[in-house]
Amino acid sequence: MRTQIDQTNLKIAHTPHTRVAVAACFGTFLEWYDFLTFAALAVWFGPLFFPPENPTAALLASLATFGAGMVVRPLGAAIFGSLGDRIGRRKVFMITILLMGGATLAVGLLPTYAQAGLWAPIMLLVLRLLQGLSAGGEIGGSAVYLTEHAPAQNRGLYTSVLQLMGPLGILASTLQIAFLQQTLSPEDFITWGWRVPFWVSLILLIISLKARMALHETPIFHALQAKADLAKTPLRDCFRDRQTLSRMGILFLCVSAGGAVLFFSAQVYSGVFLKTVAGFDGAHSSLLVAIGTATLFPLTLFAGWLSDRIGRRKVVLAGLLLGAICIQPVFSGWLATSATTSNLEAGMLMVLITLPLALVTGPQTALLAELFPARTRYSAAALPHNLSAGWVGGLLPFFITLINDATGNPLAGLWYPTILLAVAFLVGLKYLPETRGVNLSL
Repeated sequence: MRTQIDQTNLKIAHTPHTRVAVAACFGTFLEWYDFLTFAALAVWFGPLFFPPENPTAALLASLATFGAGMVVRPLGAAIFGSLGDRIGRRKVFMITILLMGGATLAVGLLPTYAQAGLWAPIMLLVLRLLQGLSAGGEIGGSAVYLTEHAPAQNRGLYTSVLQLMGPLGILASTLQIAFLQQTLSPEDFITWGWRVPFWVSLILLIISLKARMALHETPIFHALQAKADLAKTPLRDCFRDRQTLSRMGILFLCVSAGGAVLFFSAQVYSGVFLKTVAGFDGAHSSLLVAIGTATLFPLTLFAGWLSDRIGRRKVVLAGLLLGAICIQPVFSGWLATSATTSNLEAGMLMVLITLPLALVTGPQTALLAELFPARTRYSAAALPHNLSAGWVGGLLPFFITLINDATGNPLAGLWYPTILLAVAFLVGLKYLPETRGVNLSL
């Protein structure tokens, strides 16, 4: 038995870091692509899947359905996080990727409200909930997996690549949608064109499954197995340990909440705002979101690298503060900008809201794992992270739109993310520890 364990650890030790990163990240890219294609099409889902008599109510219903998938993410985190600490990270990844890919493909096959009546939004909601459960197990757990493979001295830069999978998923889906809108008539896009991004997920699922089958379990998890030190009730252990519980609170209120608010403000709600409030056409708003995503790539890598040099805490706090300052001016600028004559100005505003997002998310992957002990790391990281992403970030577009509609002011709802970021900054300023260089085996 001991010889078998040694051989397994030797195989893991010789697994190239690049191959591990590519395989882990591609699976996470598919999760994000599937999950966020729904968000990119939320504006069109209103009249497709809900009663078309009241456009505002249909939009709110569509955003609420998107939010429902975010709400159940913590449940997926609790279920799959505990499994990840008990049976291994790799096995859980295989389950979550199959669940997400199957649910996403099924969305592309759904009948619309005109074809099936109320059954259409009911089926859409069920599939969205399945997506949310899958994302809860994947997002957070993938951070743990990649960080446990990362070289300690470059952990921030190495793991920051994972944070690019969300933006890359959005970029792939928005560019695909923009291309379909340019090549298809509006009638064809509404009739069948919107289904294409969901059908494409089948191809991505096959590639992702092949990549993940080549993955090995992390050396840290194998070491726990060798010592017979695996947690039998990891989630319960998290709540019993005072330091772990307090750090879960910090992750929920500060790092993950701030990252979620900035992500959904800059990458999700921005597209809804540009199209439905600022009056930009669909293709133009998609292009601006794509510009923000493209600039996010180098900025996120830079933030991860910077956190290896000056520490995670300083970089994250800078992003939270800058985000709280920038949200209102950026969206106000878009509202005052002509959609046909000021492309450069609109694009610069998108870059401005992207920078704080990069500063928070660049070090985030490493932070998620570094905050917690090895035995309960998957559960401790996944649950608060998905609570923030689901309950704070995922419902953000819905609450902003609801506040705007209630007040009649298209900018009133943006005080909601501004206040959340200010709170996250204050919590981090007082309680967020520096984790750069910690020993992940402990």
